[in-house]
Amino acid sequence: MRSLLILAIVGFAAQLIDGSLGMAYGVTASSLLLAAGTAPAAASAIVHLAEVGTSLFSGAAHWKFGNVDWKVVGIMALPGAIGAFLGATLLTNLPADLAKPFVALFLLSLGVYVMYRFLRLKGARPQLKPRPSAKFLAPLGLVAGTMDAIGGGGWGPIGTSSLLSSGRMEARKVVGTIDTSEFAVSIAASAGFLLGLGSAGIDWTTALALLAGGAVAAPIAAWVVKHLAATILGVAAGGWIVLTNSMTVMESWFNLDKTSGLLWLIMAVLAVGWLLLIGWTVRSHRAAKQQAERQPEPAEV
Repeated sequence: MRSLLILAIVGFAAQLIDGSLGMAYGVTASSLLLAAGTAPAAASAIVHLAEVGTSLFSGAAHWKFGNVDWKVVGIMALPGAIGAFLGATLLTNLPADLAKPFVALFLLSLGVYVMYRFLRLKGARPQLKPRPSAKFLAPLGLVAGTMDAIGGGGWGPIGTSSLLSSGRMEARKVVGTIDTSEFAVSIAASAGFLLGLGSAGIDWTTALALLAGGAVAAPIAAWVVKHLAATILGVAAGGWIVLTNSMTVMESWFNLDKTSGLLWLIMAVLAVGWLLLIGWTVRSHRAAKQQAERQPEPAEV
């Protein structure tokens, strides 16, 4: 019972970030499951089954608060679902011991990618341009869906970051649209994993615990998304992803075990660096906000 409660809290926290930021549910939950010793395919399957429910609740809440661009959802959902099914099929055919270090390295790269995307904004809001075209959205959906199934997360980090950095959609619309379209991606990935692993290869109790926590957080996140600074949460989520996967990468690729003092020194340096970056992002956000408030209003003609 205690472990299920912890999983529900993890699901709640991950969905609170995901629903507010448009990313991090899958990557955060998958990272924790991998760290606990779950095989990559099984971890991604559990997360995507949970996300079928959480993305449904999240999408409904974002729709209620007007955070969804349904045209973009319609363009991205099908390529994303196709990519997710292909990615799930590929992952289930890879040996677990072979896949784990590569998946951890991929997730670590996603964490760095997320931090980079938001750090470069320096607390400022991008100026909106015309809505992105289908030539941009369809390939983005295919790549994000494929990487999402392989890594247990990727739809949000790739999709949300790309749309936000393009400056072509309002931030809250990006978050709500990506979260809503993730429903199709989660269904397709789950189908691929069920075909590859069978229902017996999936821990349904873990999936339900993650879903329960995420379902509670989904409407809360959709309500507060208009009031949260995406840059701060982006750096925080990206750093958490980096920290969670760094240990697995160092154990797998550099043969450092958990008793190594060097390993814990590296982890401490990464944690301190992450906290410093969060502090810098908070200051940049406040400075950008103050500068915007000092801008004189245009004179009336």
